Amino acid sequence: MQEQQGRLVRNGIDNSTVNGNTFQAGEMTVNLPPAPAGTQWPVVVGRIPPRASAFQPRAELRQAIDAAREQYGTVVLSQVLAGGGGVGKSQLAAHYAREALAAGTELVAWVNAAEPAAVTDAYARAAALVRVPGASGAVADVERDAERFLDWLAATGRSWLIVLDNTTDATPEDLWPTASQSGRGRVIATTRHRGAASTGSDRALVDVSTYSPAESAAYLRERMDRAGCAHLLDEHAVELADALGRLPLALAHAAAYMINTRRSSGRYLELLRNRSRTLDQVLPARSGADGYRGPVATALLLSVDAAQQEDPVGLALPALRLVALLDPAGHPQDLWATESVLGRLSAAAGTPVEADDARDALAVLHAYNLVTLTEAPHREVTVHALTARAARDATPEDERPHRTAADALIELWPEEEHTDRELAAVLRGNGAVLAEHAGDELLDPAGGSHPLLHQLGISFLAAGLHTAALRHWEQLASCCERVAGAHHRDTLAARNSLAAGYHSEGRYNEALGLLEVVVADHERVLGSDHPTTLLPRANLAACYRETGRTAEAISLGERVLADFERLLGPDSRNALTTCANLAGAYQEAGRTEEAIRLRERVLAARERLLAPDHPDTLLARSELAISYSKGGLVNKVIDIEEKVLADTERTLGSDHPRTLTARANLAASYTEVGRTGEAISLLELLDTDAERILGPDHPKSVNIRAQLAIAYLDAARTREAIELNKRVLADRTRLLGPDHPDTLTVRSHLANCYWYAGRTAAATQLHERVLADRERILGPDHPDTHTARSNIAGCYRVTGRVHEAVAIEEQTLADRLRLLGPHHQDTVVTRINLSAGYRDTGRLNEAITVLEQVGTKTERRLGRDHPYLVMARGCLATLYRIAGRRADAQRLMRAALADHVRVFGPDHPTTVALRETSVRLAIEPGAPAPSQRPQQRGRR
Repeated sequence: MQEQQGRLVRNGIDNSTVNGNTFQAGEMTVNLPPAPAGTQWPVVVGRIPPRASAFQPRAELRQAIDAAREQYGTVVLSQVLAGGGGVGKSQLAAHYAREALAAGTELVAWVNAAEPAAVTDAYARAAALVRVPGASGAVADVERDAERFLDWLAATGRSWLIVLDNTTDATPEDLWPTASQSGRGRVIATTRHRGAASTGSDRALVDVSTYSPAESAAYLRERMDRAGCAHLLDEHAVELADALGRLPLALAHAAAYMINTRRSSGRYLELLRNRSRTLDQVLPARSGADGYRGPVATALLLSVDAAQQEDPVGLALPALRLVALLDPAGHPQDLWATESVLGRLSAAAGTPVEADDARDALAVLHAYNLVTLTEAPHREVTVHALTARAARDATPEDERPHRTAADALIELWPEEEHTDRELAAVLRGNGAVLAEHAGDELLDPAGGSHPLLHQLGISFLAAGLHTAALRHWEQLASCCERVAGAHHRDTLAARNSLAAGYHSEGRYNEALGLLEVVVADHERVLGSDHPTTLLPRANLAACYRETGRTAEAISLGERVLADFERLLGPDSRNALTTCANLAGAYQEAGRTEEAIRLRERVLAARERLLAPDHPDTLLARSELAISYSKGGLVNKVIDIEEKVLADTERTLGSDHPRTLTARANLAASYTEVGRTGEAISLLELLDTDAERILGPDHPKSVNIRAQLAIAYLDAARTREAIELNKRVLADRTRLLGPDHPDTLTVRSHLANCYWYAGRTAAATQLHERVLADRERILGPDHPDTHTARSNIAGCYRVTGRVHEAVAIEEQTLADRLRLLGPHHQDTVVTRINLSAGYRDTGRLNEAITVLEQVGTKTERRLGRDHPYLVMARGCLATLYRIAGRRADAQRLMRAALADHVRVFGPDHPTTVALRETSVRLAIEPGAPAPSQRPQQRGRR
């Protein structure tokens, strides 16, 4: 037995009381207040916790509490504030207690409700203080006095507030006050437990969570201001609050630590993120932390022992340890039905555990506010980040279930991510968190690294998260090399994937340099004929193409394709991907028919083997459309590309890089058929999206700007086209080098802009440079070289060098007939240019003949509204008029003008030129034909 002034000690529980007389009976010491002649109101029972410094009133939460009191149109007596450790439940309840006293409430009792006996004692003391009739104050009558007090609460007309702090599911029902007849009574309870015991007909449960971002910022600002340490809050303050999960308890400890050590929020954030330190080390117990004296980790995990005793007994702790390794934002509840998790729990329990048992264990953790079960799809199980960290710190290293969690995630991963993008995104987030916590635990030189690590990188790429994929592969390659050695198969695979990451980011030269080393390492370690060796070799061929080394890309691609077909079969995924890449190289080399044949083969195989909306099928369809476009079938292409875009947006989302590519391809086709306004609208939005998603220096972003410049020129927005082309030229020269085919293309576009702007000399000089470079780099038969020759001829014709222009165009027509055939769009534009040259040199009949050879077969192939066919008809009508064939000229001119207005618009330079020619021809048969339109060849 012991006696203390102002204290009640009963069954080992220390309870605060007001000062009063002390007497002793048996093994119990009870302190009772003196019995006054009359009660002095208001009466305060117990000690209300002092107001925390920088206390946040939490207006939204208080609105929810007040709404709970008035729900269903009747007064609800008890509001139960439920939340995990450190969320500020008691501070909020204390605020209500002080507010009640200020409002004139006559009785306010603060009761520590952790133990039923403590509640009984507090009620007995209160009965004596308010002089409840029949309350004796004797030790033997404590329980009876408590009952009388509860009866008095129900009957009194006085106002009262009872705060039951830290109730548990063991708090007896008969210790909860019932509604008073006057309706002037109220109970506020705090609890970590949100099970059935915390709800009832006269109780409303209110979840108390962490601070809002605004409340967190206000707390830190006020706390540091009062300590004269406002300067310690730097630009990382918000990031620090988020890292602490905006937990009031953690913020209080962090603020105290920063004040005591004069450490800025940025420096403290570095300390917090140091995984070698425990939570107790970065959030140590300090007396200056608003009265919080215990360690944060202890406060967060206080309920674990009680949860362990709940049915199913012994599963709460192993379940929490597994939850702690995953994404705090949530993971799928289905994970708890996987074989991996059930096997782990069965081993912990020593008996077979079923999926229902695992879910029951989660429900127990939820009831004790250690995790939260939600209705959010695929994120049904969440946990506060600091609770998870505390659980990890408390778990011995040899008992951390890293591999169990990794196995479970792989079990859930969809075979094709596009079939469930939301689930894949959640698994990806959880896998990334787990990999960070696991460190080297998922790397095993003997058995190989865990499949989750490779799946993560593949998933990042599939989702179009190229930067994240690159960071992942960089880290994995480094870890594999450190743990397993430079020549381990895992290291080789990771470095090959890292090169793919460089490629996806548009860092082609870095990818090329790494792949040349990786290919050599694979051949030395695994042999040149090993299927795994073929992967980096195929990637190397793709990089050759992207860096302008087309001949090498074709040579290596052909060899790799033959090897894949021999070892894995022609329909294997790797063989089809290599085949598609080879088709692209053929396209770059101007071998369009071969490219079409390969891409038709790839599309047929993917449609046969995969779903029609599988990303690989859509990609094959899009690539075939590009080849059709290069082959002159532009109108056929638009229908394909519009459907590909719709399917890609639906399957992968509007921000996926493949969706951006599909939009760019459609815009390019719109430009080619004269739907310039639609192309510009699409490209301007796409330009903004690409810079936001990929960054301004990504090759796709630069290509989109190049396409937009072409569209501006077609719309006669010449000044904008020049400025944008200058920017693109600088970007491509810096990123790809001056001799890359894409750099030469944009230089040609800029020359065309100068030509349209009347800067003929500058245009001619630049076109001559482009031609020399293309002949040197691409060869004389490349389609881009033909385009360069045609553009030079146009410049020569305008500057009076007509005979030179005709000779060049005659050679270009012969080359294009030989390589592309008579119905290709490039052959048509060459005929238009050559006819103009013939006319200018007086060879009018030859000029007419050249254009008349653009017949119905070409119209059927390209479509009657193809821009070059529309231009050809306008030029032919002009030639008929010059030749005196008035009836033919009038018939064709009317149709040609209508076609120009419909296809190009009434204000397009080509339409305006034709209209002016039509007017002049009525009085001046010798008027010139429309001037040559330079060819625009962009890369898609």
